[in-house]
Amino acid sequence: MTRGFTGLLRLAPEIERALIRSQPVVALETSLVAHGLPHPHGLETARRCEQRVLEAGAIPATLGVIDGIVRVGLGEDELERLATADHVRKVGPRDLAACVISGELGACTVGGSLAVCRIAGIHFMATGGIGGVHRGWSQSRDVSADLYEIAIAPVCVVCSGAKSLLDVRATLEEIETNAIPLVGYRTDSFPLFYQRTSEHPIGDRADDPATVAALAATHWGFARDTGVIVANPVAEEASLPASLIEPMIEQALDEAEAAGTRGGDVTPFVLARLHQLSEGRSLAANRRLIEDNAALAAEIAACYYAD
Repeated sequence: MTRGFTGLLRLAPEIERALIRSQPVVALETSLVAHGLPHPHGLETARRCEQRVLEAGAIPATLGVIDGIVRVGLGEDELERLATADHVRKVGPRDLAACVISGELGACTVGGSLAVCRIAGIHFMATGGIGGVHRGWSQSRDVSADLYEIAIAPVCVVCSGAKSLLDVRATLEEIETNAIPLVGYRTDSFPLFYQRTSEHPIGDRADDPATVAALAATHWGFARDTGVIVANPVAEEASLPASLIEPMIEQALDEAEAAGTRGGDVTPFVLARLHQLSEGRSLAANRRLIEDNAALAAEIAACYYAD
C-alpha cells in the first residue's frame, strides 16, 4: 500500500504559527552539519545560525529528514544526531522521497532545502555558498541541482557567492540563462566564498536589507517564480586571498580526481582538504560567512514581512 504524503512533513509549532501569520521565517540547511564542517564545528555553527536568526527578528527553520519524516525545525537532539551519527544521507531534491521511504537520517543540501521550502511556503533561506557548474563540466556534465531548484523556487537565498572550487563564469552564465536575479550586497563583484571580490561584476547592488526585500517582493509580484540570489561577501577580517586559497583548491581537486571522488562527494572532500591545507583558516572563514548570511537573511525577511 502506498503511503500518502500526510505525515511525511512536519513543521515545528512555532514555524507553523509564523507562516500562518505571515511572520518572517528563515530556512537553514543541514548538509553543513553532517558533511560540510567537521564535528563539532558543524553543530556549533548550526546553533549559532539559529541564534543569529532569532536576534535579527525571524524564526529559524533548520531542515532535515529524521526517521522518515521531513522536519521543518529541528530540536537539539535532532541536530545532535545529524552531527554525530555514523551515516547521514546527503539529501538533495531527488533524494527526499527515497530518504523518507527508507526511514534514513538525512541532512538537506541547498537544493534539498529549497525543495522543502517550496512545500512549506518559506521564502527566505541562508547558506554558505551555492553549488553551480563544476570545473571540467564539459566532460563531466556536473552541474549542481542547487541551480535548478533556485530557478523554480520563489526563495531569496543569501549566500557568499559560489563555492570557489566551481567554474564561476559558467555558473554565472547558468544563473543568467535561468533568469534568476543576482544582487550583490554592498558589493559590485561576485564574491567567491572565501574571497570578498572577483573579476566577475554584478549588475545589481543593494546596500540595506529593505532594498533586497523590496526587490524580492517586486520580482515575485511580476508573477516570477524563480528565486533571488543575494551575494554577501565574507567579512574582510575572515577572508582569504586568491593567491593563498586557489593553489590549495587546485591541489584538493587533483586529489579528489586521483581518489575517484565524484558527484556530490567532491565538495565535502575538497572543503575538508582546504581546512587541513589552510591550517584552519578556511574553516574559520566558512563558519563566519555562514553565520553572517543567516543574520542577513533574517534581516531581509523581517523587512519583507514588516507592516
